Amino acid sequence: MTPVIGILSPGSMGSAIGASLRSGGVRAVTTVAGRSERSARFAADAGLELAEDVDALVRAADLILSVVPPSSARQVAQDLNASFARVGRRPLVADLNATSPATVAEIGSSLELIDGTISGPPPRPDGETRIYLSGPRAEMLASVEAPGIRWIVVGPEVGSASAVKMCTASVYKGMSALLAHAFLTAEHHGVAAHVLADVQQLTPEALRQPIQAATKAWRFIGEMEQIAQTQKDAGLTPALFDAIRDVYTELASSAWGERNPEDVPATLDLSALKDLHPR
Repeated sequence: MTPVIGILSPGSMGSAIGASLRSGGVRAVTTVAGRSERSARFAADAGLELAEDVDALVRAADLILSVVPPSSARQVAQDLNASFARVGRRPLVADLNATSPATVAEIGSSLELIDGTISGPPPRPDGETRIYLSGPRAEMLASVEAPGIRWIVVGPEVGSASAVKMCTASVYKGMSALLAHAFLTAEHHGVAAHVLADVQQLTPEALRQPIQAATKAWRFIGEMEQIAQTQKDAGLTPALFDAIRDVYTELASSAWGERNPEDVPATLDLSALKDLHPR
């Protein structure tokens, strides 16, 4: 039987996952209680069924997906445990957040947990967003039809999927931070056009990449801390991603950091850099 799936929370990513699940015939439920108008709009656009609050969501769902900023992952787990106690049932939880293996193990100590991580943009019908899964119940979620999502089971251990995310995110988000610093430094020296032309041979989206990242920089700060911890736990220096966390802290204070990803225009030129400077 296809499970009823609850989603916390219905932001850009969570709502898009919900829409993919609905396309696969799944009953997808969320709640917008306490959420922003933007999140409520995403949920409505995705056609998600709305529950009155978290307790109502827990009553309805067989499986709950946690899709929140890394800094909120522990709090969501605590809120779910409190709701489980009030409602008297304990649905399975899939933590799809960008957290370290150590953090997800901590969260899993009080929940029946699927470890999961998302790689790629919010899913869409013509795309293939990858969601890595691990843990004893991972196959249960991987069997759910969701057009636009490719479920990839890493293994039976909680923490393995999160390890994948910490490594891939270190490359993708590390590159965006490097590009931001390179372009701002180049602008200072009056050579930004030459640097952009050169770097575009490596990645055609070289200018868009740091601009888009800046609009989500507030969310990435906690993720960089999780990456630094993961690398430290592997016996490596955390200094690299401690520094990249600082880059995202600065980008979050820029004019682009106050905007949303959908605010980035289809075409960009070097004038966009003026709004990338930290304030």
